[in-house]
Amino acid sequence: MNKREPFVFEETCVPRRVLELFSVKWTSMVLYALQCGTTRTGELQRRLPGISKKMLTQTLRELERDGLIHREVYAVVPPKVEYSLTPLGELFIEPIEMLYRWGNQHADVLAQLSLRRGKPTQADEVDDTDDAADTAHARAATNASNTPHPA
Repeated sequence: MNKREPFVFEETCVPRRVLELFSVKWTSMVLYALQCGTTRTGELQRRLPGISKKMLTQTLRELERDGLIHREVYAVVPPKVEYSLTPLGELFIEPIEMLYRWGNQHADVLAQLSLRRGKPTQADEVDDTDDAADTAHARAATNASNTPHPA
């Protein structure tokens, strides 16, 4: 059996550069939300429940700086700003879809990881039966036995 040499993740290597783009929580979701076409800020915020206006603005600025989205400002009152994917941004949709498909195929494993980290799962949020109380109790027991994890 041939052993492979371990890969050295230099600062300029491709995997680090790719993961750097996706290290921001909302990056892939904003890009994915823009795949349907030109969109205004308010519509993006409705498509991304939980994102603050400040975080959305920051993410949009970073994506524009990186050349992944285009920002069009119209000289009208009230101000009108629209965002769309650039050709480079469109290239990111396929890998994002692959990652999301993988997540859907392994949703049960991801839910277990969330429980270990003390974070609610999607099932917890929609479950209003006694199972939710059992899940919360199990999560509390798990948190008590584990060392705290950074948020």
